[in-house]
Amino acid sequence: MLVFVAGLLLLSLYGQAGAQNLTSTQISIISERLAQGAVHSWEYGTRAEALLELNAPTYSVVSFNAVPPPHNIPTNVTGALGEVFKIAHDIVVARSLSNITGPQPLIADTSAGDPASIGVAVLLANWTGQGALDGLDYAGAARDQLDYLFQNVSKTSDGALSHRVDTLQLWSDFVYMVPPFLAYYGVLTQNQTILNEAYTQISLYRKYLRDVAAGNLWKHIQLGQTGNDDGHWSTGNAWAAAGMIRVLGTIQRSPYANLFKSQQNDLANWAYEIHGAMFPHINSNGLFYNYADNNATFYDTSSTALLVSTVYRLSLLGSIHTYIPLAEYARKALLASAGAVVSVTTSTTLAPSTTSTTLPATDTTMSGLLHFTPEGWLTPVVNPYSYGAEGSDSAEGQAFILELQAAWRDWVANGAQGTDSAREAQPCVFMIGAIAVLPWLIID
Repeated sequence: MLVFVAGLLLLSLYGQAGAQNLTSTQISIISERLAQGAVHSWEYGTRAEALLELNAPTYSVVSFNAVPPPHNIPTNVTGALGEVFKIAHDIVVARSLSNITGPQPLIADTSAGDPASIGVAVLLANWTGQGALDGLDYAGAARDQLDYLFQNVSKTSDGALSHRVDTLQLWSDFVYMVPPFLAYYGVLTQNQTILNEAYTQISLYRKYLRDVAAGNLWKHIQLGQTGNDDGHWSTGNAWAAAGMIRVLGTIQRSPYANLFKSQQNDLANWAYEIHGAMFPHINSNGLFYNYADNNATFYDTSSTALLVSTVYRLSLLGSIHTYIPLAEYARKALLASAGAVVSVTTSTTLAPSTTSTTLPATDTTMSGLLHFTPEGWLTPVVNPYSYGAEGSDSAEGQAFILELQAAWRDWVANGAQGTDSAREAQPCVFMIGAIAVLPWLIID
């Protein structure tokens, strides 16, 4: 039996949140806002990943399907992949107009790492023969991106690649941008060295950014002469956990799974380590602060959505269910109707799911949801261009909520493992008046 200090403030022991699933209409609105808002390198890459996980799980590395995926695209996902291929197409077309040859990022950027986030979409376009249809050299574009990382980007003495172009500096964001590209490149090209490099980069970043004194929360930015951020940015911790999950899924579903068992074990444990560091800081409203352990910062739905998605994914990929109760708590909060009270108790009546549709819900518009504007933007969110400030329209936040929806759907379809623990995660004490008490959760 595991005794876990959750660090929650419970608003109610028995209340239930409404609108805890998204309808297809709501998902379409969220997706439209994502397409509208994605204009920077990492936003293109994050959008592509969210679309794969949500609409084309056969081609997602976090599904139960083999990596590499089929060369020939099944007819039922042709449309879904079309959006991903358009991202890759537009990026490679723009790149070819620069008349630059040799190692180069997929898109010009002040970040050395962010452009690689588009690499999976480009590799997938090449793998499925899109170049034969539109005449673009997707393989060459991916190869130039890879060469750029290892030939042009500065690195530490032990090999950690910089996340910035103008200075050697490590950002937690990097783990979502670069290692998943390296892992996918390695599997698709049958190059175990590159595949292992994905793991190595995560290991090195963990070495530099993990703050043992803060319970293993990750610092945001380190090593630069200016602009470092010693704070424990919630989105940065979520980026890191999600990148680990994607590399874990890539290895686990690949022909090299048996050769990389220790790496898979580490990746699962490191993601779990971040969960253990973050969830003691979740708040009574089901959200994390922008900086997890700094209550002077604002509440942030964006990081909450991404981190919670990794709990469901770790349950699926690593059979680790410890934080499912808290993931359910946060998910209910994120999708709650305005005025609803969220309970830590998980519903026992989960409906069946398919790989191409969402589970039913009561609302068909965004107007009644607590954490969405009527236009469909997730709120409140960190400004993705100024990580210390609250923003309004966040493309990455839109992607994160879609990744959460996809992860939860897949978890339900797989039998909702860990729900027994969730049902038993009853608090012994709860908030009375304005007095906050930390409940104990007993999780088998």
